Amino acid sequence: MANRPSVPEIISVNSEVLETQIRDLLPSQNGFGSELQASNVITPIIDLTATAEGSGLPSYLQTALAFASQTAFDVNNTTTTVTTSPGFYRIIGTITGRGNSTTSTTQAQVIMDDGSTTKVVYGSETGNSAVNSDVFSVFDFNLFADTGVSIKIKCGSSMRMVGSIRQIATGDGTLVNPTGYPL
Repeated sequence: MANRPSVPEIISVNSEVLETQIRDLLPSQNGFGSELQASNVITPIIDLTATAEGSGLPSYLQTALAFASQTAFDVNNTTTTVTTSPGFYRIIGTITGRGNSTTSTTQAQVIMDDGSTTKVVYGSETGNSAVNSDVFSVFDFNLFADTGVSIKIKCGSSMRMVGSIRQIATGDGTLVNPTGYPL
């Protein structure tokens, strides 16, 4: 059997939708050529989209805690609003508490509130019993707050939440890098 060399094929692609997308993504290419072409040749692609958009920082670094980006909280026996702005947030911290026979059940909660309804998205509680019941919990998660939604920390008398919150993206998904980046 004879070994035949592969011959690349190039064909024209007639698609106004694709041409419009190319013009939108690559405005500098407007006016070059009148039609798109496709080839059966495998061509390696290097995706520079994130760098071109200015978001070349890897996502695990983009969510880093940063001195000027964090809003710290230390809540005990009260409710504190930590943000009212729409967007994506990383919230990190600890819950500590102690329950015993002289105190009633108390709670520590991360709450989302739209003005008419509250939803507990994370929390812990102590019980009242003859035996002391210590609580220690570490949390680190992301939340999305829509327009009109606030994020609150609520703690009872024997509970405490200490931590911080940082916006990691705006409501439309635009990444918010740590303050000070790049140096």
